[in-house]
Amino acid sequence: MINNLYIVMPAYNEAENIETTIKEWYPVVERLNSNDCKCHLVIANDGSKDNTYHKMLGLQESYPMLIPLDKPNSGHGATVLYLYRYAIEQGADFVFQTDSDGQTNPNEIWQMIEHAEDYDFQIGNRNNRQDGMSRVFVTKVLKMVVWLMFHVWVTDANTPFRLMNVERLKRIMAVIPEDYFLCNVAISAIAVKWHERCKWYPITFKPRQGGVNSINMKRIVKIGRKALNDFYTINKNLRHVG
Repeated sequence: MINNLYIVMPAYNEAENIETTIKEWYPVVERLNSNDCKCHLVIANDGSKDNTYHKMLGLQESYPMLIPLDKPNSGHGATVLYLYRYAIEQGADFVFQTDSDGQTNPNEIWQMIEHAEDYDFQIGNRNNRQDGMSRVFVTKVLKMVVWLMFHVWVTDANTPFRLMNVERLKRIMAVIPEDYFLCNVAISAIAVKWHERCKWYPITFKPRQGGVNSINMKRIVKIGRKALNDFYTINKNLRHVG
């Protein structure tokens, strides 16, 4: 049973999407709060150059369980880790992470909520992605890299649609670099490697609903090179953890 759930999202230059995203996800928060589960929607503005944060502040009166956070830009992965740490500090027993660009379907969270006692890591599988061939290519490459580095097959390592048991998540976060860009990849890989209770669900993954994607192929290559070095670091850390 989930007692205290934090739904967390990073946001970078999402002024075009953020209000719609909040409106789409807030009914999940309300439904959970009406069923004896304390739930918050926390969105961290990652140093946006547009008015993403001010839009969130303006919506707080209408959405009282919305918590807008503002922080200097540090990238997607570091912001996700920042949000996980925030949820942990606030006493969450489960954390759900998705992105704020409108690509995921809020109604698909309920299959995970239903099985929260059965699995500690429930992750979406984007088996019919609609966000471009370059992203599909990266997902396939990541799957191979995870196999080479961690010797495990992971269905979809980097999906921004995951419900996780905080106690199990904290143990994994202890071996991940603090500013790691591909933190969800590492979390997925380690969860499988450590034989945690994991489950993947097919999910909808729509085209980006507005704004400009900040990830391009040049940046993907740069991220990939750093990721390999960080994977080595993580593997070293794993040797010292039982």
